[in-house]
Amino acid sequence: MTVIRRLNCFDAPKIKKMISYLGNDDGEKFTKAITGEAFIMLHAILPLKYKFLPESYIFLEKGEILGLITVVPTSGNPYKMNITRLIFQQNLYNVGKQLVEFVIARYGAKGATSFNVTVDQSHDELLNLFMQGCGFRQCSFENLWKLDNFKPLTNQKADYRYCQNSDAKAVARLYNSELKNLYKPSLERIKEEYKEPVFAGMTSFYKNRYVLEEPAKHRIISYLSITTTDNQNFIIDMSTNDGYNIPYDEIINFALDEIKRRKNVYFAFLKHRQYTKNADNLEKYLHDRNLNCIQTQCVLVKDFYKPVKQQENTLQVFLFGENELASN
Repeated sequence: MTVIRRLNCFDAPKIKKMISYLGNDDGEKFTKAITGEAFIMLHAILPLKYKFLPESYIFLEKGEILGLITVVPTSGNPYKMNITRLIFQQNLYNVGKQLVEFVIARYGAKGATSFNVTVDQSHDELLNLFMQGCGFRQCSFENLWKLDNFKPLTNQKADYRYCQNSDAKAVARLYNSELKNLYKPSLERIKEEYKEPVFAGMTSFYKNRYVLEEPAKHRIISYLSITTTDNQNFIIDMSTNDGYNIPYDEIINFALDEIKRRKNVYFAFLKHRQYTKNADNLEKYLHDRNLNCIQTQCVLVKDFYKPVKQQENTLQVFLFGENELASN
């Protein structure tokens, strides 16, 4: 008999055994994260609109754990769910498929409108599982470039300031305006996604956020975030208005200086999102600086469709994102 249920604190020893192939540090970090999730049972009973922590589910057969999946609501927009972990026993892709379908059905019934996942482009089987098996579609790519031995052409730094919740609307507008039109329906963000989470201290990551204003008009022309999950590896992500020539050197100089204020020894990476208007210019800049792309991930999205109530003897119509449309 097979069962899919929520992870609980008694599953930790079995999970640790399941991931024993990982290195000591990776296995310990993973087990610690999973155990922490398993003990936060109150979060499981919250309505979807109040959820903010990861939730994990396991696939059991005859008492043995064959797979695990973790979903995390997007900060500020819990109706946009992110699949952040998918683990299953060797070659048991059907287990992975059932876990993905389970969370889509479960959270879709609670009101989720979309599900996102990023998969390394080299994992053909996993891409097929999501795209062919579960109906996800590929939007674009996200790359990580390691800022190793970075040598800027200038020592100047952009004059960023800390991002406030009052900036959220302008930052969301900036991000959405820089998306290529093809990707806007799936990847647009709302202003709540740029506000500081109420329970920021309980998240599994630490993020600093900054904005750059045009001096004369006090218009936000760039947004910058620096994120870390282990206080050692830092990911720099930026949105810039393509109508302004903001030197990338100055942006990266500012970001690295902010990281140095926190850590003396660190690893910094720049996120390159290929679905933005500035993607080609940024890629050329990174090549010109002789930096290395260490990871390319496919951005996969599945929109959860709901049938609109129709009168008898009429065509059945499906609308995408009617929750958001109804709120406008």
